[in-house]
Amino acid sequence: MFGKIAVIGSGMMGGAIIKSLLKGSVAPSSVTAVDIDTKKLKEFEALGTKTGTDNAKAAKEAAIIFVIVKPGDVTKVLNGIKEESKDKLVISVAATVPLSHLRKNVPESKLVRIMPNLCAMVQASYTAYCCTENLTIQDKETVKGLLNMMGICEEVDEKYMDAITAISGSGPGYMSIIIEALTYAGLKVGLPRSLALNCAAQTVLGTGKLVVDLQEEPAHIKDMTTTPGGTTIEAIYQIEQSQIRPAMMRAIEETTKKSQIIREKLNLQ
Repeated sequence: MFGKIAVIGSGMMGGAIIKSLLKGSVAPSSVTAVDIDTKKLKEFEALGTKTGTDNAKAAKEAAIIFVIVKPGDVTKVLNGIKEESKDKLVISVAATVPLSHLRKNVPESKLVRIMPNLCAMVQASYTAYCCTENLTIQDKETVKGLLNMMGICEEVDEKYMDAITAISGSGPGYMSIIIEALTYAGLKVGLPRSLALNCAAQTVLGTGKLVVDLQEEPAHIKDMTTTPGGTTIEAIYQIEQSQIRPAMMRAIEETTKKSQIIREKLNLQ
């Protein structure tokens, strides 16, 4: 259905994407994991994928090419597969790198810029993506099919990608702080560690599903949980005094700016 897929850069995120594809409908024999660190490739060999260290060779044999490297390495990698990627889907996972820069380096490719997050490891990522105008309707369906194996995906205007990187791309880091805080709170009131952790993590997961699956507004979920003189309103009263909302807003604003600063510093225009 998708043809052969090369994943250039098989580290943390690359590995998460490969595993998501294999848990989806992509056969292991259709995937080539590529990395300069051969130690990283052993895991994928055990899963039945092809492996290699030659980007150009893998790109030549593939119909779809994922480029999952650091922003500063994107130019070098793309230049190395320029001929091999002509008329093929090239999906970049490099944060901050715009489509315009990708196009400069591989002008004859069909380009997609995506921002998944670490939750792709368990097929629960939110992945935003944007595309160059030369993708066909079938190309976009192929992209959606691949990205949906990682969780849920949504096509967006590229101008939103820095903010999405700040909210979703970095988001598992923030949510980990929330889960950890809830876990410590459980310890403080006498819960065993494993019980407190499971309780906290599942509550965060379940609340997210209420929003995504049932399209519930967060404020409505809060109201549904809160009763007059009850336990929830007491907790909300304490939390609101901590100024958590402006703290999160400042964090996202500064992270969005950082994305822009990195792009300017690396001259990725």
